[in-house]
Amino acid sequence: MALHLLKLAVGIENIGHLREVQARRLAENGSLCHVTRFMPRRAEQVLDGGSLFWVVRNFIRVRQRLLDLRLVTSEETGRSKCAFVLDPELVLTVPARRRPHQGWRYFDAGSAPPDLGASIEEFGDMPLEMAAELRALGLI
Repeated sequence: MALHLLKLAVGIENIGHLREVQARRLAENGSLCHVTRFMPRRAEQVLDGGSLFWVVRNFIRVRQRLLDLRLVTSEETGRSKCAFVLDPELVLTVPARRRPHQGWRYFDAGSAPPDLGASIEEFGDMPLEMAAELRALGLI
């Protein structure tokens, strides 16, 4: 069973904003990486089908498949860091409340919210209350 990672999207207002920031980074660098301080010790499990789940405004809203984990050197400090190499595709998930934390956390597949099954263009920035009501009605 895959092991996932959970990370706060600090400074991100909504999924559209995350998409814009990542599109800019992808255009500048040619690949999409998120650099963090530490390499996961359970990297093999994470790379065996794992995803990075993003917490946007206290809710898990979207995930991205992890393609690779690389050691990189910080230009500022010269210390090694970890780059999460991400699939550019954002996959919407059923919103799930999550408390703030620092850094990233391991996230078991059994605890991960299911994919929403809709495209970001359709429901990505829908208010959470509206999405919850439509889901309760069986419409999404």
